[in-house]
This record gives sequence, C-alpha cells and structure tokens, in this order.
Amino acid sequence: MSPVAVIVVTWNSASVLPGFLAALPDGMAGLDWRLVVADNDSADDTVEVLRTLAPDATVVQTGRNAGYAAGVNAALGAAGEHGTVLICNPDIRMREGCAKRLVDSLGEGVGIAVPLLYEEGSDTPHRSLRRESSVTRALGEALIGNTRAGRFPRLSELVTDPAAYRRPTRADWATGALMAISEECLAACGLWDESFFLYSEETEYCLRARDRGYATQLEPTAEAVHLGGDSQVSPRLWTLLTLNRVRLYRQRHGALPTAAFRTAVLLRETSRAALGRPAARAAATALARPGALRKTPGPETP
Repeated sequence: MSPVAVIVVTWNSASVLPGFLAALPDGMAGLDWRLVVADNDSADDTVEVLRTLAPDATVVQTGRNAGYAAGVNAALGAAGEHGTVLICNPDIRMREGCAKRLVDSLGEGVGIAVPLLYEEGSDTPHRSLRRESSVTRALGEALIGNTRAGRFPRLSELVTDPAAYRRPTRADWATGALMAISEECLAACGLWDESFFLYSEETEYCLRARDRGYATQLEPTAEAVHLGGDSQVSPRLWTLLTLNRVRLYRQRHGALPTAAFRTAVLLRETSRAALGRPAARAAATALARPGALRKTPGPETP
C-alpha cells in the first residue's frame, strides 16, 4: 500500500510548527506516511524549523506567497507515489490515532473525511460541518443569525445539531483545517482551485467532489485540536472570506441568483456592522464596491 502523503502549507508558521510536528507521530500511528511541506515564502524561521525538527520531510519553497490552494498543489506535485492524502494546517494538533481513523472511514461513497475539531482549551466540539450556500440560507443568517438559523437546514449553512457531531455525518462541505482525501477522489477531482487565494478553496473542493460522487463525512472518533486563525477578528481576512464566499457562489450559479445572494450576504454584514463589528464593516464596504468580485484576491488586498 502506498504511504499517506501528509500535506502542509506554511507561511510564517515557525511558532506553531514545533507543536504540530511533536503531535504528528501519535496522530499518524498505524500508518505509513511521509511529510511534504509547501512554504509560501515565509519571512520567519519556518524552513529552518522544518529542516531541524523534520529532516526527512520534503520541503517545497514556492518563492512567493502563492495562496493556500497553490501551496497544496505544489506539495502534491512533490509528494511522489502516495495513496490517501492528509491535508493539514500547521496549527492542527492531531490526537492519537486520528489519521488512521480518518483513512479507515474513506470508501463506500466517502471521498473526504474530517475529524472532530476542538478549539484550544475547550472540550466542546467545533461546529465544522456546513451546507451549500443558498439565497435562503444567506437570508436566514442575516435575519436571525447563523447559530439560531442553524437549527433549520433551509435557513443556514452551519450545522448546529449536536447529534451530527456524535455520529458519522455527511455534509456538503466542512472546514478544511484537517481533511483526508482518498486516492480515488483526488484522481477524480484533480488539483485545487488556485483562483481562491485563501478561504473557499476547501468549500469548492468538497462541492466538486460531491458533484463527482464523493461525499464529505465527519468521523467523530478522529479528534484534533485546532489552534485557530484570526479570520473572525481581522477585517482584512474576514473581507477576503466574505468576498470569496460570493465568488464561489457566482462560479456555480447564474448572474441573477448571484446578485440575490450577494445582496443577502451584504445584508448580513451590514447588520453586524451596525452592532459595531469592524470586520463586518470592512466586508460590507468591500462587497458594496462595484467590481469587487472581479478582483483576484492576493496576499496584500482582498
């Protein structure tokens, strides 16, 4: 059996890599694996940390901040012969046996497996499962909030039912901090979409896999801690997330549905901006700007 390719994309990740690498042997227990890291031109000691703590890893230096999807593709291109692919954020801490449980849950229609995620210091599972975007769901989230709307499948993307996180549960997509992708699914879907610099790339990939007959499924016996990012507190990153959400919807729907979806998302961000949230204000301003969706997001501007 070919080894599992553990794919990691780094950018100024020196502070979180030691913890990731320390947890990796227990997380990968029971599997043959190799580590492949794509570094997007880090300005810190990321590459030096990798060479010191993981001397057997394959390190691809892209030479530019190419974006998450481009980093995944670069690492895949350097992975050599492999079977299942495990795509990880460097701020993930896998618990013992996590990866094997994910790999074992693949098959029988499941092409992507995701673990039960916990935030650092919390014993409550992160709600990582999502439904596909729709105008109705965007409106539901705008009018009553995604947590309350999540109790009604037609009114929110967010899956909030606690029972869904206690059993193997299929979803349209899931947050991409850690996901196992079967060899068959990867062959059917190909490379990741590099038009998404950051955010929505995992959404697009899960939806593309579903279109080709491969479901995304939570495996609750596989557990990992996610240290998390700053998308919900950084106006720039929240803006990028919001714009890419609408860009992805446009990619899969016509002009009129996209206009309705954009209006619903704008309503959500505007209502939250009125509550004094700077990130929502930045996203609403960008989304209302003519031509905002024509831009290709990059490392400096959304």
